[in-house]
Amino acid sequence: SYNANMATNEVFIDSATLRENVVALARNIGYVPRSRKAATATVSFFVDATNISPPPATITLKKGPVAVSAGTFANSAYVFSIPEDITVAVGDGIAVFDEISIYEGTLLTSNFTFSSRVPNQKFILPNVGVDTELLSVSVKANQQSTTGTKYSKQDSLFAVGSESKVYFLQEVKDEQYELIFGDGVFGKALEDGNYIEVDYIASNGDSANGVKSFSFAGRLTYTRNGTDYTVTSGISLLDVSSSATGGQAIESVASVKNYAPRI
Repeated sequence: SYNANMATNEVFIDSATLRENVVALARNIGYVPRSRKAATATVSFFVDATNISPPPATITLKKGPVAVSAGTFANSAYVFSIPEDITVAVGDGIAVFDEISIYEGTLLTSNFTFSSRVPNQKFILPNVGVDTELLSVSVKANQQSTTGTKYSKQDSLFAVGSESKVYFLQEVKDEQYELIFGDGVFGKALEDGNYIEVDYIASNGDSANGVKSFSFAGRLTYTRNGTDYTVTSGISLLDVSSSATGGQAIESVASVKNYAPRI
């Protein structure tokens, strides 16, 4: 009788207690719980390229780690990353990276190959702590392709056509996220062999709020006459315009139960 009552409780959003069940019930009425959100800081720095040979015309800050918290903050060290490359021009021997937004967390990549021979194929990001606002999704014709097409996150079916390059997102078990692509009616359908690349930042939520001292930990490169070079000198200290703020934990079960029925 007790087990029967517990099972019955998990069928209704008001009485369910397990996150997986609450999220699934909220999904049935079109509610997507808020993901964890990375704390964001703003920094600037410059690169003195006057002694770099051969001289670069542009310098690129590669996606991934950019800075680490100097020392420890609340007995922890934090990595701050960017989700995409940033390229700036070199003028009078100086490349200025001005007001760069950096996000607490580690940049991760998940890859998938679509096959129509796999029934109900799922594309699930295996890590927890994903900030869904920082997802970057691209689809290539196949794994060997050198270029891909960016897909954008869509929250509803309005204005989505058969060729719209979009994906939908939903939380599944263990605070992981599943990407859902179009079916050829609502959104462009995937084709056999399509290679999906997903870049995302897994963060610690609100734990890094308040970090205001950073050390550079990024990777700088440039290309000259078809050859790639790495910049290791002439890099200034980081100037912090705003300390880390805005980090949030994933939406709680109580919040989902409160707001999902009100959409």
